[in-house]
Amino acid sequence: MDDISVLICDDSALMRNLIGRIIDGISGLKVVGKAENGQDLLNKIPQFKPDVILLDVEMPVMNGVDFLKERKRRGIDVPVIMLSSVTTEGAAVSIQCLDLGASDFITKPGGTSVTLTIADVSVEIVEYVSAYGGSYAAMHGKKIPEPDYFMHQIKLKEAERFVLKKKGEEAGKANAFTQSDIEKKRAVPADTTLWSATKTKTAVTVKPERDGGKIELIAIGISTGGPNALREVFKDIDPNMKQPILVVQHMPAGFTEEFAASLDNLCPLKVTEAKDGEQIVNSHVYIAPGGYHMVVEQRALGRFIKLTQDQPRNGHRPSVDMLFESVAAIYKNHALGVIMTGMGKDGAAQLAEMRKQGAWTLGQDQASSIVYGMPKVGFEMGGVQKQVALKEMAGAINQLAREHLLG
Repeated sequence: MDDISVLICDDSALMRNLIGRIIDGISGLKVVGKAENGQDLLNKIPQFKPDVILLDVEMPVMNGVDFLKERKRRGIDVPVIMLSSVTTEGAAVSIQCLDLGASDFITKPGGTSVTLTIADVSVEIVEYVSAYGGSYAAMHGKKIPEPDYFMHQIKLKEAERFVLKKKGEEAGKANAFTQSDIEKKRAVPADTTLWSATKTKTAVTVKPERDGGKIELIAIGISTGGPNALREVFKDIDPNMKQPILVVQHMPAGFTEEFAASLDNLCPLKVTEAKDGEQIVNSHVYIAPGGYHMVVEQRALGRFIKLTQDQPRNGHRPSVDMLFESVAAIYKNHALGVIMTGMGKDGAAQLAEMRKQGAWTLGQDQASSIVYGMPKVGFEMGGVQKQVALKEMAGAINQLAREHLLG
């Protein structure tokens, strides 16, 4: 198997080293170079030929935004994952970076102890690097393990650190990737034969309790690879779409308002971040706020959005399962459920429940998914009626919504 090669660009030597430890501690990932600013990065890309770039925003000489502009001008296609600060200004810049061609972003660790908080984002770093870098590497002829191989390793490391905490070991060993992680990896090179990959299962057949009816609402669940995939869908959505659309995109708190505004700029329908207690109206797209579950609530005067901070489900808040569960219960066979690119299985079980209730359902296909996780499990559980390529997803949604329009 080949390694996914990573180039890190950050003006902080501490940050470069901490993130480098995380990546170099995972078999199948390799830091091939580090840069101090955007200009330094431009100079090093031809030398190191990375599969993915981790890029800071605020840097001297050339910042992340200016790098992305120059990257576009030069036609560099290596995927870029931004390291973003959790501030109002940081959120706006992060979304601007997506507009300029960045693939995604990770909230940058900070606070009083970066070495401790870096462990909090280690899962995201490994997930995003393996997903975007793996997709790019595979397109360029490399043989790359599937994303679950990398996440399996991160889960083992988390378990090890949990045990260290229980034993009362020093906090540094329990919370941060250490040099020993890297040494262990070097001693045991990547060998996927030692790991039991999840085998593709034969899809279960779900027998709907009722025929599909008129579509009153569309619900979409998406995760890794979602920001740009949603752009692709909503730029081509039918401007005459009557049904409301509710979207759960796994995204941290503080970023979804800016993300909704960016989608509103390209979508012919109105797009906003959902608010607790607002009535669901036609021809409107609602984005679940980061940090809140979004569900549909039936009231005497109609159907409304309810936001909660209940415990995460499937490791997420907002959770796709929470949205799909409420849609299945209230709309039954009068809904369309769509599950798209993403790591894990969030949304899969309740998409199957939607299908059982008679709802129409679509799933993104493997070839066009950055991570074929959520749509894969959704398909295996019998929740997906039809698998659709990303470039055809808007058309498929438009057609179903038009053919089964209520009233």
